[in-house]
Amino acid sequence: MSDDVIWHCIRHNHCSFMAKITTGIFCRNPYNATGICNRSSCPLANSRYATIRDHDGVFYLYMKTAERAHLPNKLWERVKLPRNYEKAMDVINKHLEFWPKLLVHKIKQRLTKMTQYRIRMRKLQLKVREKVMTMPRKQTQRDLRRLEKAEKAAQLEKNIEIELKERLTKGVYGDIYNIPFKQFDEVMNMETNDVVPEEEDEECEVEYVEGDDMEEMDDMEDFEGLSDGGTDEDDRFDDQVSKKPKGSASNSKQNAGKRSRKVITEVEQDDEANTRQRMRM
Repeated sequence: MSDDVIWHCIRHNHCSFMAKITTGIFCRNPYNATGICNRSSCPLANSRYATIRDHDGVFYLYMKTAERAHLPNKLWERVKLPRNYEKAMDVINKHLEFWPKLLVHKIKQRLTKMTQYRIRMRKLQLKVREKVMTMPRKQTQRDLRRLEKAEKAAQLEKNIEIELKERLTKGVYGDIYNIPFKQFDEVMNMETNDVVPEEEDEECEVEYVEGDDMEEMDDMEDFEGLSDGGTDEDDRFDDQVSKKPKGSASNSKQNAGKRSRKVITEVEQDDEANTRQRMRM
């Protein structure tokens, strides 16, 4: 089929490689040398065509002729290009010696552009760049809350303080710190003495105490022994003390449980008669 007929069908009917955008019409065919959809750059509408392709960093020169148009599996001839730019240009000039000058010029421009971006790719691979990553805000806040709770539960400050005290007492650090160890030992002993186990605090203390009535009974027994040897003055004083003011029965009941606030003072006098006087105030 003629190249003009193929181009007329592609241009005016439909082409799967054509991409129409606001800036122009482009071609997505991998064998296109310029990437523009026009008559001279279309690999389908030209029976004699050449281009350069990249396979894993290696450049290959692809050439198509009209003699192999009836063999689709052998349609493109591939030649490997060396990595040196000048040598690659020599290979292109050798294989495309009798080809159209415009097509050869386009292929050389493509080779130059591809070598430039290969150099940039190598530089970027060697250069260390920061990788931008997104972190969800809720997850970060949740992690911070968990970290605070873990620190509170661990009680790091208290544990570190206890560990440092133990090391200082054992003398692990030696003469690194100028600490008065005598005063430090005294403080540690005071802290150990101040600490009281919880079990002792919870235990109830039981004490046995004599009642006040028993003391009064002992006093009365002492006075009974002295009643026979007393004088008349003692008897008169006892009579005055034995007298009680008259009051209602209700007052007596209310005051029954109350303890007397009177202070009893005893004065002993050694006379020739060995008498004892009692005075109530």
